[in-house]
Amino acid sequence: MTGEWALAAVHDVVASAVPDREMIVCGEVRRSYGAVAERTRGLAAFLADRGVGLRRERADLERWESGQDAVALVLHNGAEYLEAMLGAYRARAVPFNVNQHYRPAELGALLAGLDPRAVVYHRRYGPLIAAACDVAGLVLVDVDDGSGVAPLPGSTGFEDAVGTPVSGPLATPSPDDLYLVCTGGTTGRPKAVLWRQADIYVSAMGGTEGATAEVIAAAAVGNTGGAWYAVPPLMHAAAQWTAYAGLHCGATVLLHDDSGPFDAAQVLGLAERERAFMLSIVGDAYARPLVEALERKHYDLPSLRMLGTGGAVTSEHLKQALLAQLPHLLIRDGYGASETGGMAFGSRSRKAQDEGFSPGPGATVISEDRSRVLAPGDDEIGWTARRGRVPLGYLGDREATEATFPIVDGERLAVPGDRARRLRDGGIEVLGRDSTVINTGGEKVFAEEVEVALARHPGVADALVVGRPSERFGQEVVAVVAPRNGATLDPGDLREFVAAGLARFKAPRAVLVCDGVQRHANGKADYRWAREVAAAAVDATGGGR
Repeated sequence: MTGEWALAAVHDVVASAVPDREMIVCGEVRRSYGAVAERTRGLAAFLADRGVGLRRERADLERWESGQDAVALVLHNGAEYLEAMLGAYRARAVPFNVNQHYRPAELGALLAGLDPRAVVYHRRYGPLIAAACDVAGLVLVDVDDGSGVAPLPGSTGFEDAVGTPVSGPLATPSPDDLYLVCTGGTTGRPKAVLWRQADIYVSAMGGTEGATAEVIAAAAVGNTGGAWYAVPPLMHAAAQWTAYAGLHCGATVLLHDDSGPFDAAQVLGLAERERAFMLSIVGDAYARPLVEALERKHYDLPSLRMLGTGGAVTSEHLKQALLAQLPHLLIRDGYGASETGGMAFGSRSRKAQDEGFSPGPGATVISEDRSRVLAPGDDEIGWTARRGRVPLGYLGDREATEATFPIVDGERLAVPGDRARRLRDGGIEVLGRDSTVINTGGEKVFAEEVEVALARHPGVADALVVGRPSERFGQEVVAVVAPRNGATLDPGDLREFVAAGLARFKAPRAVLVCDGVQRHANGKADYRWAREVAAAAVDATGGGR
């Protein structure tokens, strides 16, 4: 297609337009667009000098294959994360995110599947990498994180790598070059999603169809608004998308240091100091501590106009609490996945609330057998899907590629695994992730629907809902809940509370009250943990239905 862009090429246009504007702020580190452009060219030269780059062009590959050397990023948030990505892109290599909370066996399995040629890592993760794989033969680049941990043998310091002289022309990136993101979702083994950079730029990173260099540059020069604040870890797609959407319009991107526990006061303090325009979070796990911090102390945040949330449910009472503290705020709910980009959006303000999600470009619903696109008003429960600019597939997995990215009527679609209905007005009602559906007595219960109902209870701080084996029903609905501020929660009362708003078969038949609900670092539900502890849940029915 004409007017398509590689991500490094977009950065070149923006950096030429606003070279002195601050691009990244994280902790005490501040880097301008011009400085980052120079540093990432040095990193590209370093990688190229060591043979890291392109092996085969996209046209010679199946859609589940990569012809580019992979670069693993074992990093917490920092300017170096985005610099490592851009440097790899400039070398026509493909960086990928690694969850630094993995144990050695988990990391080893991931690296074995993606076979990286290079690893960029914060030094504190060096022992983890050494325990997970044989580092001999890898190109290693270490970021000094002040941990006191020595770099791995043969490793090159990041500052030395970015300082590599560019003695000749670098490779010219292609819009066909890959953007790769590893996603574990809420269940199962991580998968590596392969996007063309031209597609992810439009689908999730703020790009527009047919954009010219003049249009991109003009948008950057004209952007005099506040900073974009990507609060979640950059090891997750949603934070990367927020950061790159900000970079592609010439904004300053703020990053939260996620090397330690989440610190809501620190987040709000940085937003206040840097006059953040927008801030992105993941559901209640982020919203609740932010509300508590705002209630404890006043923060001067007149510039903060938008809060983006997605990846997990943000409860209505927490949205109301945020708006009570920041009445000028617009809360923007996003629905999407690593396999789709942003698909649908809803808005909440003091004055108005959207009813559900409004479909974005390409969002649709396909039939249960994935053979046809459903028409508005079709009663069938099908699957959410996206048309148009969607991923190529999953790295090294033809079967999963053809299942998740099927060809329907000659068009490749992305089907992330959520069940949905196509409403008469063309809207989409998302019912929930198929992998979390509970089949109880022949009825299907979507876990997310019950979790939302439980979150409305004034005594519930957080909740996950799973199924556990039942001799009578096959599976029964079980809630794992954490109380709010020392509240006492009664299992039977919680069941009746849910049953007041949902069909009784959806109400939890057993409840486990615990000190805290376990979630992943990005705020998403840890359903594996919930299923394990659900065995200890106590009856909530009193012996009845």
